Amino acid sequence: MKKTIKTCMCLILVGVISTLTATDISAQDILNEDKNSVYKKELTLNKIVKQYTPLREADVMWSRKIWREIDLREKMNHPFYYPENDGVAHTIEDRQSLIDVIYSSIQEGSITAYGNPSMDDEFRQPMTLEEIKGIGGAKETIEEAVNWDRVAEEGITEEEALERNVVKTEFNRNTVKKWRLKEHWFFDKQRSVMDVRIIGMAPMQEDRDEVSGQLTGSFSPLFWIWFPEAREVLIHAEAFNSVKNDAERRTYDDIFWKRMFSSTIIKESNPADRKVSEYMIGLDGLLEAERIKAEIFNIEHDLWEY
Repeated sequence: MKKTIKTCMCLILVGVISTLTATDISAQDILNEDKNSVYKKELTLNKIVKQYTPLREADVMWSRKIWREIDLREKMNHPFYYPENDGVAHTIEDRQSLIDVIYSSIQEGSITAYGNPSMDDEFRQPMTLEEIKGIGGAKETIEEAVNWDRVAEEGITEEEALERNVVKTEFNRNTVKKWRLKEHWFFDKQRSVMDVRIIGMAPMQEDRDEVSGQLTGSFSPLFWIWFPEAREVLIHAEAFNSVKNDAERRTYDDIFWKRMFSSTIIKESNPADRKVSEYMIGLDGLLEAERIKAEIFNIEHDLWEY
């Protein structure tokens, strides 16, 4: 009997050691795959876009379009700006700034950019390849004329000679300090809720005086993108977590879905298609934005009887 017990204990001990060894090997394999983490990151890669609730026109009891601006210089909006860089694409721990994610996706063709930024928030005119290359002032200029005699002496090709004299000005991503959103607010009587859906978004760059080259303090959109299309990219793009918990892998789609940003209303749908800044300035403009915000809240509040 004692011999049998000893044999069983030995078998159990061997099994435990084998399990621990296999676990150590498995953990070591994971560390070898990603040397910057102690575990394999899969949640963000496997995320699926959360679909909107189906909506019928007959169920929309009230609706209004709202335009608002997100200022990245505000503390709550810093995750959109992380990581800061020298103006070119930069990645830290699988994270890129919002403009890096969007601009790279436009170049790859996974997101469509719409031109005529000041007016094309209805997504009618896709940008051409040449227009995409010129986003944000990016351009190629010839520094000096090609010395063809010297080219012949060096024995280089014509393409190499031309490329040597071309100076490339890259799109400085740090110049994007704001984002403009176009939203559709509506009351769904089927669900008895006030809801909002983002229709489009546009990065905004500070304007420069054409003569002096100095910054003017005003901002203009660079292009527009259709937000439902961009969600397929944003769902896999991790954003910096401002609550200092790197284990919570929050994406840009999560931030927009949960409304985790600070913004100011700049326009509501109106007969003259005017922005708030066209009839209110300074403090009066901010108060007008708050009035529009409160009006939307009161419309939902007044539908209920207490």
